[in-house]
Amino acid sequence: MTETLFELGPFRISFLNILFVLGIYLSAFILKRVIMKMMRRYIKSKGILLGSKQQSLFNLIGQSFYLLALYLSVNSFKFNNPGISFRDFLNYKLIDSVAFKLDFYSIIVLISVFFAAKISVNIIRLIIVRRLKNKKTFSHSSEFVYVQISKYIVYLFAIIIWFKTLGIDLTILLTGSAALLVGLGLGLQDVFKDIISGIVLLFEGNIRVGDIVEINGNSSKNPGEHMVVKILKINIRTTEIQTREGNILFIPNTRLTQDIIENWSHGSEKSRFKIEVTVNYGVKTDQIIQLLQSAALSHPHVNKNEQILVRLAKFGDNGLEFELLFWADQSWDINNYRSEIRLEINRLFEENGIVIPYPKRSIEMHS
Repeated sequence: MTETLFELGPFRISFLNILFVLGIYLSAFILKRVIMKMMRRYIKSKGILLGSKQQSLFNLIGQSFYLLALYLSVNSFKFNNPGISFRDFLNYKLIDSVAFKLDFYSIIVLISVFFAAKISVNIIRLIIVRRLKNKKTFSHSSEFVYVQISKYIVYLFAIIIWFKTLGIDLTILLTGSAALLVGLGLGLQDVFKDIISGIVLLFEGNIRVGDIVEINGNSSKNPGEHMVVKILKINIRTTEIQTREGNILFIPNTRLTQDIIENWSHGSEKSRFKIEVTVNYGVKTDQIIQLLQSAALSHPHVNKNEQILVRLAKFGDNGLEFELLFWADQSWDINNYRSEIRLEINRLFEENGIVIPYPKRSIEMHS
């Protein structure tokens, strides 16, 4: 039971040490479950609603049980290592070289910096919401932009602290790897373009989270691609979007900075839409105009204050080609609205004996 199985830093670990550690962590797990359950029950009985700050503190209390278990586990090693203290454990060098040093103290600092960065981001989010929620220009998209930028800054400082803790000189690292960085820059230039585009999107604010945009895809890289999407999240390299079919896609940020984008959520809320209809030659055009206008006016989402226009577009191969032009809100469901108007047009045409022709082709055989 007390024979040495392996060494962990300055400690000789036996099977009994492993049992102690398992018992400590199992006790910490059970104690955490019991205490957290009692606290939740008390909060629920008092009708207390936890905000983001209180929820973060609540989670931090839960994690503190495992930090305490770590401290007790290390101290339990003194059972068969009486001359070694907790400080000796922290200062034990795992890697000791001229360019790089690593001890248990550095590992704990790295983990602490990581959790401190996450807590800092949550605190900054609370400050941003508190400062901006009373302003008329406040929106969730603005909150997202400020939180994302602050998150990148906090994590950048955390990475710098990591390098300082490990004793790595950033100047020497960047100078020595200049040639490597040039090669990476050439190989990953598209990635860097997406990153710069992500920063531009966050700072510029022309496209924000929650906006409905129409990507026309008239750039040289994406010719002919056309889709209407909802912006869900703007990351540093990609943007998360949702299509009308409900699919979640991730597109490079350069798509939103280089393609022609129509933002339906900015500017005028109304836009003019078009429905094309073909009828047989010989029909009364006045009747067609009246029926098309009636179909548009019957839909609740069509703006009745704007002119509903019907025009004869051209004399087509299969019949007279009309265009129904109407104004409506630039809604996510506009395609459904157009479908409902088409169904009403078809119903009115059937009632009045008007036929929508189908393409006809004649073939002449010459011997």
